[in-house]
Amino acid sequence: MASESDQPRSASTTPVNGEIKPKIALVTGITGQDGSYLTEFLLNKGYEVHGLIRRSSNFNTQRINHIYIDPHNVHKARMKLHYADLSDASSLRRWLDTIYPDEVYNLAAQSHVAVSFEVPDYTADVVATGTVRLLEAVRSHIAATGRSHVRYYQAGSSEMFGSTPPPQSETTPFHPRSPYAASKCAAHWYTVNYREAYGLFACNGILFNHESPRRGENFVTRKITRALGRIKVGLQSKLFLGNLQASRDWGFAGDYVEAMWMMLQQEKPDDYVVATEESHTVEEFLEVAFGYVGMNWKDHVVIDKKYFRPAEVDNLKGDSSKARKVLGWKPKVGFEQLVKMMVDEDVDLAKREKVLVDAGYINAQQQP
Repeated sequence: MASESDQPRSASTTPVNGEIKPKIALVTGITGQDGSYLTEFLLNKGYEVHGLIRRSSNFNTQRINHIYIDPHNVHKARMKLHYADLSDASSLRRWLDTIYPDEVYNLAAQSHVAVSFEVPDYTADVVATGTVRLLEAVRSHIAATGRSHVRYYQAGSSEMFGSTPPPQSETTPFHPRSPYAASKCAAHWYTVNYREAYGLFACNGILFNHESPRRGENFVTRKITRALGRIKVGLQSKLFLGNLQASRDWGFAGDYVEAMWMMLQQEKPDDYVVATEESHTVEEFLEVAFGYVGMNWKDHVVIDKKYFRPAEVDNLKGDSSKARKVLGWKPKVGFEQLVKMMVDEDVDLAKREKVLVDAGYINAQQQP
């Protein structure tokens, strides 16, 4: 249990029958990279965490399996999962009324930029309209129950800045360059509107690119380290990529979820950029990753034009001075440490995969 000084300011810290009632957090997107790290963080703070998950024929809870405890083990299970969807307003309101959360973290999204060009309608429905559904559910829940202490976090994205030149801060104009980014802009302004119109304690976290070994394999950083591991052990020979000159401000997801929590512990709601304030190209990422294992990326990387976006975002570099000053937040993991962390994990994963391939249990499905 977190110490009393570490607890967020909310009604749930009020003693009940002589005991401190644990804080309750509701997390959408709990099975994603950020959701898993945030859940670990909140559990370590003594929270009870409820996650909303979509029904699927295949289990997609691998990122949180290590912290899952069967809910029948009542005294130990402090993380619980519930079926809901940002496209279904009734399920959102129902779980808010059932769970009675003190903090709501909206991390769920169709979060792949390139895919958003393929499914723009779905992206807008989940990322933009899904946000207003959840905000309205929170607003109506507060109105019905009088629980005015409930606090809301909205996951923004540096992609909202798009073609606006760096460095980008809270006052930098948005110029989105994808359906995903445009939808995130809408979600951002919905959150601001509910804060101003209804007095909702709602914060936007404009997080620049944040990676980890739990990153999805179709995101460029993880695509690189996953392929590198397989190349290293002989399961793959080529890696197909798009624009190597795209520059991003890459940090560690585990650091960034702490900033989310910090935003909801302030006296007043506000919006914050979270970034390392360093920018590196995809080519630089390749140099560090392949160089770390003594290989030359140029021997394996092939440029495929199909991976270029219809509208490119050239350079994202955040100015997180406000978050550093007001929240006291700063990143702990640097760029090279992050890359090496991801490479180590994916080399180990490739080694385990090779054991199964050599034993004939799986097909390597090698690229050319």
